[in-house]
Amino acid sequence: MRVREGTAVLGLGFVLAVTVVWWALALWPMPGDAPAWLVRTRLVCFGADGHTLPTRAGWTVLIGEPLAMLGALFVIWGRDVASGLSDMRRSLAGRLVLRAATLALLLAVSAATVRVARASAGDPPLAGGAAGAGARRVDRPAPPLRLVDERGDTLALTGARGRPAIVAFAFGHCETVCPLVVRDALAAARAASDRRPAVFIVTLDPWRDAPARLAGIAAQWHLTGDAHVLGGSVEAVEATLDAWGVARTRDPRTGDIIHAGTVYLIDGGGRIAYAVNGGADAIASLVRRL
Repeated sequence: MRVREGTAVLGLGFVLAVTVVWWALALWPMPGDAPAWLVRTRLVCFGADGHTLPTRAGWTVLIGEPLAMLGALFVIWGRDVASGLSDMRRSLAGRLVLRAATLALLLAVSAATVRVARASAGDPPLAGGAAGAGARRVDRPAPPLRLVDERGDTLALTGARGRPAIVAFAFGHCETVCPLVVRDALAAARAASDRRPAVFIVTLDPWRDAPARLAGIAAQWHLTGDAHVLGGSVEAVEATLDAWGVARTRDPRTGDIIHAGTVYLIDGGGRIAYAVNGGADAIASLVRRL
């Protein structure tokens, strides 16, 4: 095998190896004590925490990046890759390497399939087009939620019993995910106004989003009526976030927080009905089912 063909085959092997690592990073369940950098990387790249599957944008990255690398490889070295693989098939050692690589890829695909199937178990498909995009059925009691709102009043999720509630998580200094999450939650509440949903936006940053600042944040996010931003002491907010299983990682130098944009929909009985990563239309459609 010539040097150019050998380099092309090694390039193919490198792309496949990177793809396996890429998929493992996105799909492998993480333990509760996973390093902060790993949680941060997974949230940034795929929008997934330690147990959930990637969001739609995450799947696009997960599939698109390997395809782009393979496409570039075959555009530049396509003939050399084909010639190099052909040469490998002519020798015993080459055939063994190819069979081992094929077996490893099959095992990786099988593991990914099992992981997706297990993560989706118990989440029946949601009919209705956009309503099912990025949403999963949960059906479990909502954890406690009792914090201070922008008026200084203590609000609890139990106060919304008898009607739906939208619970989301954001923080005042965020300029990326949070404004979109808040906008979608408010737009969904307006679209499903016949169901009178309450909206609770829980801060992820109790260090900076202190109770005295909540009124300014509520104005910044245009919260009115039954839409509230909730905060409190660092201990109280952190305990609430932990109870809700909100995956997040905070940079102690900047205070910025990396987190997923999951929105929870609570039915009138106080149970989490759906977890949604979609937009306002998907949220509104699901609220109407509650």
